[in-house]
Amino acid sequence: MLSILIPIYDYNAFPLVEELYKQCIECKIAFEILCQDDASMSSLNKLNEQINSIPNCSFIALEKNLAHRENRNLLAKRAQYPYLLFLDGDSVIINPNYIKTYLSNLGDYDVIYGGRLHPKNCPSEQQALRWKYGKFIEDKLAIKRKKEPFKCLLFNNTIIAKDCFNQVKFDSEITLYGHDDTQLSYQLSLLKPSVNHIDNQVEHGDIDTNEAYVGKTKNSIKSLMLLVGSKKIEANYVRLLQLYNFLNKTKLNIIASLFYRIFKTAMTKNLISKKPSLLIYNLFRVTYMCSIKQ
Repeated sequence: MLSILIPIYDYNAFPLVEELYKQCIECKIAFEILCQDDASMSSLNKLNEQINSIPNCSFIALEKNLAHRENRNLLAKRAQYPYLLFLDGDSVIINPNYIKTYLSNLGDYDVIYGGRLHPKNCPSEQQALRWKYGKFIEDKLAIKRKKEPFKCLLFNNTIIAKDCFNQVKFDSEITLYGHDDTQLSYQLSLLKPSVNHIDNQVEHGDIDTNEAYVGKTKNSIKSLMLLVGSKKIEANYVRLLQLYNFLNKTKLNIIASLFYRIFKTAMTKNLISKKPSLLIYNLFRVTYMCSIKQ
């Protein structure tokens, strides 16, 4: 009935699999849990090898890096059941009835997103930027996500019918970090499957450091520009691109690009500090986007 697909990169997913296995057994369903490390060569994979000792569960460490999109495509290809639950390897199950909640909501829906939460308190000052953005921007209850069901669709905690997924899949041509969910949700918006949003959140466990997240943000913007440039998504599908297009039309993109070149060091200094500003983060994203296009 259910294939749980967990892409991993340099993380111990064994506790996550243990909890999922326990809940699947309690629900008395046919299931499998497939875990795949994307050639991280991490010492943590010695712990992940324990997953193979759990019935219906498997762990594979790839020898060649595929990047996040193709890693998930390969997991879906290996899956034997009609429903796929994509779950990030650094997820923490906070609902003791997590699997049961999903099963009770399957119904007539092709796609169900349960949402994500960040810890109530910031884990450390070195992780403040990613935590703030997740806590105050990304974390949304189902009632709010339902207003834009496709744009609010992420694949860190999502069940999708395998037949539906096979019609879209993650675009593996772009290997840079970021916006793989944007591409897939856009393709689904064209396909128009039935989508539901529920409150069945998982907690984000492995929060990036400030420096790491700034680097990921740059790659994410490059990835977004590649997606729209190759017409794999429409510009009006993403608010950041809408703003970028406005700046281009009004020629303000030249000023924004100049602003980035002058103030990038000061902005970066704030973002990697103990008290990063989300306002500066958004300004950084917009001006950086204008600068790389220039």
